[in-house]
Amino acid sequence: MGTDIQLRRCGPGDEAALALVGQATFLETFAGILGGNEIVAHCANTHTVELYRAWLADPGHALWLAEISPGNAPIGYMVIAPPQLPLPDTSGDVELKRIYLLSKFQRGGIGKRLVAAAITHSASTLAKRLLLGVYAHNHSAIAFYERAGFGKLGSRKFNVGGKDYDDNIMGMSLGT
Repeated sequence: MGTDIQLRRCGPGDEAALALVGQATFLETFAGILGGNEIVAHCANTHTVELYRAWLADPGHALWLAEISPGNAPIGYMVIAPPQLPLPDTSGDVELKRIYLLSKFQRGGIGKRLVAAAITHSASTLAKRLLLGVYAHNHSAIAFYERAGFGKLGSRKFNVGGKDYDDNIMGMSLGT
């Protein structure tokens, strides 16, 4: 049986799927890297149905799901939001706040499709730059973003479950 993966813009009613795939992909990505208690606390606080519902209702946010057919099970997602990064001037920028895909579906072009959708959407809003934060020791993700055209702009501390970790801040000009 063949499979097909579709990307779609989210709307009201998608918050439970977003929370589930957000927690699952964060756990899968960072288990063995970050502490288990910290991951659980982070997911419980930052991947809630209520948070995704609020983001879906906020016109400054845009969210997508990657779903596999048959069945349309969520396997990844992405959030574009107003930037919350410690850079000198982020006026006119947007942040690729979250982009995750279950590892079973990585290296098949879906990540590239998600980034392409992020670039297209961000350019359509006339954003100057697309920014993101990525764990400084996640070398495969950093290499992926570099191949997509992002460059390092700075760094920050990112709190997960009460512990700080180093993140790279990366960005790309959208030419607007």
